[in-house]
Amino acid sequence: MEKSLKVKEIMERAGTNQTGRAIAYIKDALDEMNILSETHVTTTRIDINANQRFYNIPNDCLKILDIRCKNHNNTDSKYRSIPRSIYEPKIVDEDGI
Repeated sequence: MEKSLKVKEIMERAGTNQTGRAIAYIKDALDEMNILSETHVTTTRIDINANQRFYNIPNDCLKILDIRCKNHNNTDSKYRSIPRSIYEPKIVDEDGI
């Protein structure tokens, strides 16, 4: 079973006596770990409908990591990522939205 360290123990191991700075470093480390490891990720599936362009995104969504669609440029019915476009679409937007 893992032992969780207290701030005082971490400060002793790091050789510092500045509590505020130690807590700031701990918070920075936790933020960095969260950025690198993408914790608390949930998957939501939304059915697509013919001739529907916009879809509601869940209110608790903070960041979209990937959008996948079935039968998007493939014939084996597997989910495939839709590439992100960095340029203006080549197809003209006829409805002007």
